[in-house]
Amino acid sequence: MTPKPLALSLGDPAGIGPEIVVKAWRALRQSGPAFMVVGDLEVLNAATAAGASALQRVTNADEAVRVFSTALPVLDLPLQAQVVAGRADPAYATGVIRWIETAVGLALSGEVEAVVTAPIAKAPLYQAGFAYPGHTEFIAELTTTTRHDGPRGPVMMLTAGDLKVSLVTIHLPLRDVPAALSIERVVNTALVTARALRNDFGVDRPRLAMAGLNPHAGEGGSLGREEIEIIGPAARTLRDLGVDCTDPKPSDTLFHDEARETYDAVVCMYHDQALIPVKMLDFWGGVNVTLGLPIVRASPDHGVGFDIAGRGLARADSLIAAIRLAHDVAARRRGLSAAA
Repeated sequence: MTPKPLALSLGDPAGIGPEIVVKAWRALRQSGPAFMVVGDLEVLNAATAAGASALQRVTNADEAVRVFSTALPVLDLPLQAQVVAGRADPAYATGVIRWIETAVGLALSGEVEAVVTAPIAKAPLYQAGFAYPGHTEFIAELTTTTRHDGPRGPVMMLTAGDLKVSLVTIHLPLRDVPAALSIERVVNTALVTARALRNDFGVDRPRLAMAGLNPHAGEGGSLGREEIEIIGPAARTLRDLGVDCTDPKPSDTLFHDEARETYDAVVCMYHDQALIPVKMLDFWGGVNVTLGLPIVRASPDHGVGFDIAGRGLARADSLIAAIRLAHDVAARRRGLSAAA
């Protein structure tokens, strides 16, 4: 049976996506895993000076696998706008959204084994009417009607080295985070995380650490009551459900070397609480993976890099790590499916 490639949506065409996609292909062309770019072939060619001989239009996943060692396979869905590297433009939005939708559709149909997404710029998408906070929420909506066993995401997990962190809230202003927390939301995030650790990462008995929201995890209520009223009760509920989970702990003591040996993942309450330690641990190699969906989706843990787009400076480390992780997770899911 012909192995399946991954689908890689090109992201914002004016950012560093085209450059790092080509660099990732050059790094992986001999070893794999194979992937097929869903995007605009001419943007790839112009933005990266890849040379026409390094790119090849394909029409299906099998063809992409066959040519991957000699050319970067591209499912060519051209934009209807001229791209200027480093310049955000809502005129690209229709194409960017179409690329994501197509990649997700290929994964839902089983033609590809996973989706990897190059970075998007949210502001120009919002200007064009995009109604979702980001990739994670949009892909969750695209897969919402597809059957998925177990607790449902989307849950954003970031990985770097031996650290995995999941987010209860994702793209919210900090002032809105406390009101967005609930026992149900914290419990569901942790259940999705524990299931993913078992099924996607091969951890037999997941151990979760629960981060508090406030300094000193609320200091017994004197610095905030979310730990008493929401996070602590959620942790107790999880233990009643059989999940190995700590009570809420101060986040400033959760991420040093010795602490990381005591858990398999941290459940974090808000964006920067999770992303700062990940990026401190491995700034170049972090990966964003979406948990609790019927498809596998991963992405690099960085943005579009408009300031360096088109200059040949962007590093592909995080994208390469995302491709490898998506492939590994898809393989584990196949193994579980075959054993069922």
